[in-house]
Amino acid sequence: MSLYSEAIAHTLHPLPSCAKASLADATVTGWYGGVCPRSGRWLCLPRTRLSEAIAHALMQELAACEDCNREGKMYGVLLVKAQADELYFLKAFSGLLNGSSTQEGWVPPIPGRDRIAALELETLNALQAIKQELIQLETLSVRQVYHAEKLKFDYELKQLSDLHQNRKQARDRTRQQLRQRPEDDTVAIALQALNHQSQQDGIERRNLKAKWNAVLHPLQQEIDRANARIAELKQQRKSLSRQLQAEFYTAHHLTNFAGDSQPLQALMPSGFLPTGTGDCCAPKLLHYAATHGLTPIALAEFWWGPSPAREHRVQGQFYEACAERCQPLMGFLLSGLSAQVLKTAAPEPLEILYEDPWLLAVNKPSGLLSVPGRYGQDSAIARLSTHSRLYPAHRLDQNTSGVLLLAKDAETHRALHQQFQQRQVQKVYEALLSGRLASVPDEICLPLWGDPAERPQQQVDWQRGKPSQTQVRLLRQERCEFDGVWRSRVELVPVTGRTHQLRVHAADAAGLGTPIWGDRLYGCPAHAPRLHLHAHQMTVKHPQTYETLTLKAPVPF
Repeated sequence: MSLYSEAIAHTLHPLPSCAKASLADATVTGWYGGVCPRSGRWLCLPRTRLSEAIAHALMQELAACEDCNREGKMYGVLLVKAQADELYFLKAFSGLLNGSSTQEGWVPPIPGRDRIAALELETLNALQAIKQELIQLETLSVRQVYHAEKLKFDYELKQLSDLHQNRKQARDRTRQQLRQRPEDDTVAIALQALNHQSQQDGIERRNLKAKWNAVLHPLQQEIDRANARIAELKQQRKSLSRQLQAEFYTAHHLTNFAGDSQPLQALMPSGFLPTGTGDCCAPKLLHYAATHGLTPIALAEFWWGPSPAREHRVQGQFYEACAERCQPLMGFLLSGLSAQVLKTAAPEPLEILYEDPWLLAVNKPSGLLSVPGRYGQDSAIARLSTHSRLYPAHRLDQNTSGVLLLAKDAETHRALHQQFQQRQVQKVYEALLSGRLASVPDEICLPLWGDPAERPQQQVDWQRGKPSQTQVRLLRQERCEFDGVWRSRVELVPVTGRTHQLRVHAADAAGLGTPIWGDRLYGCPAHAPRLHLHAHQMTVKHPQTYETLTLKAPVPF
């Protein structure tokens, strides 16, 4: 190897023997891309059979590594062309592996951490001190004492309430008997005695509460002081983390194949970066290739290890670049590569279902956001940029396809929005469920609630949930061509419009009890090419002509 090659020999790996059978297979299985900030066009690097074969070889290594199976994370391989047109591959992991950002043989993290080393050490020490104090405050013995005393109070209050209830019922019966007798002094005295007993019961209840308040109130005050301190510490922790993150993103620069270098902070359209930006596989691999004269050919990213509860990742499955952290960086990173490597194209146009001077309806594909995300991701509205400003009358989940209705002016948008709010718009969805149904209810009514710590996932919660209603009709049971497994095809008509309503109503045991095929968020165990949920019909009153408008998008599965 030349001196140039020797400098990166520890990260440049020859193709595994099992992958050489795929050398001649140029089949594209996916794309990793983003908008180029210079040209405004989409630049896409492919995932191919060869890069997948290399990834499968890496999976075999990870399977034999005990430490690599303890923590789930994304891994990536980048097929590159080096000097003399020789093919090699680079490998990377997201975040930390075994508690370290660097591992022998793996692409290192994006450089820049050394510039903020002192601040990082100081901040990490402060965060550790905050963590220890939080643990101490959250495990104070007074919390257990209060809980135990509160249980005693609740028990005594329940016993007394039951006793008082029995007494009240007895008094009520006695009063009824007395009122049936002629009024005289004896009846008046008896009724007065009953009223006195009622007053005594009230005094007894107040005395019990006062006794326990003397015990519980000081404990509650101590807990409140601890909780206030916890809130203060969490705010300090957030401020410290944001300060370090801002310094981190200013210090870390990405370099593309045109030789341009920019800090991470400057590459996000919104200027705000989610935690972990720049630590994912794709940015590491592409930055490393760009700064070491290597030409990317194909990329493959996959998940390995246990799945996080919120994301339901599948071990060994390939994924595209994450929408929040990577996709906004991909266009910049790929800039400067030759057209022979990239797929350079304007965003794929959307199928227009209906258009007039006031309305525009399109068939949104699965995987596309309805409106631009907070990090500048691709969206239906972004692809319709040739139109004047558009106003979304409603939204479809990113992975749900079908009819998306947009207004062309504010007045039309207000009228449409009012129809949606008043539930005057009928939407009909078709879904393919991941199993057979023994029975199908005509309607599902469940209260849905979203835990703020688990967004966007929703759950059935009978105490905190908001009512949701869906009408259901079984269309047919069928064997899927994709994997030969039986599926249930259903028509779903949402009466209300809660977040993820149809997905929860399908998956929850109190609903259909079978998740939509491809819905990993709600427990679908089977691999699927997409979420099989499609908004195939919408009926709405035209805000300007007042005619009934029915919009249809054919079901693509």
